[in-house]
Amino acid sequence: MPKQRFPGVTPNNEFKALRENSRHQGYVVEFLDAYFEAPDGSEIRRDVVRHPGAVAAVVLDAKQNVTLVKQFRSAIGGDIWEIPAGKIDVAGEPLEDTVRRELQEEVGVAAAKLTPLAPIIHSAGFCDEVCHIFLATELAAVPDNREGPEEEAMTVEKVPLVEALQWVDEGRITDAKTVTGLLLTARRLGL
Repeated sequence: MPKQRFPGVTPNNEFKALRENSRHQGYVVEFLDAYFEAPDGSEIRRDVVRHPGAVAAVVLDAKQNVTLVKQFRSAIGGDIWEIPAGKIDVAGEPLEDTVRRELQEEVGVAAAKLTPLAPIIHSAGFCDEVCHIFLATELAAVPDNREGPEEEAMTVEKVPLVEALQWVDEGRITDAKTVTGLLLTARRLGL
C-alpha cells in the first residue's frame, strides 16, 4: 500500500492491495513483502524493492513506431507505461540474450539488431539496480510467452515515437528507463 502518489500512474481496479509485512528496516531502505489479489482472485506476494539489475529496449519499427506496455507495478500500486524490460535473472547470460528473451516473452518480437543506448541507475539514493537500455530494430513477430499475472494482464501498444515523446512531455510516461530510452532514441534519429 503505497504511502504516496506517483506521477504517471493510473489506478488499477484489477489488483487489490491486501497487506504489507516489513522484513527488514535498513538504514535507508525497507524490504517489504507486499500482498495483492490478482485479477484471477489469487493472492500474490511481491518483494519491494531490491533488484539484481535489468535490461530494457526501445522497440522501433521501420515506420518509427515504438512498442510500449502498460502494466501493474506493485511498488507504486498502479499501472504505468514502459518500454519492454526484464530483470537479469540468468547467471552469466549476455545482456543481449536477456533482451532478446524479454522481447519475445513480453511483446512477441525478435530483433535482428540490438544497439546499446545507456546503462542507468534508477534511484541511486536507495537502490542498486542498474538497467541496461538497448534500441531494438529489424523486427520480426514471434509468439509471446508472458509470465506472471502482471504480464498476462498488461496492455501492449505501438505508438509513433513522436507521440510517445509527447507523452513524456505531458507526464503520462514517467518511468525512468522509458523516458531515458525514448529521448536517447529521438536524439539518435535526429528528432
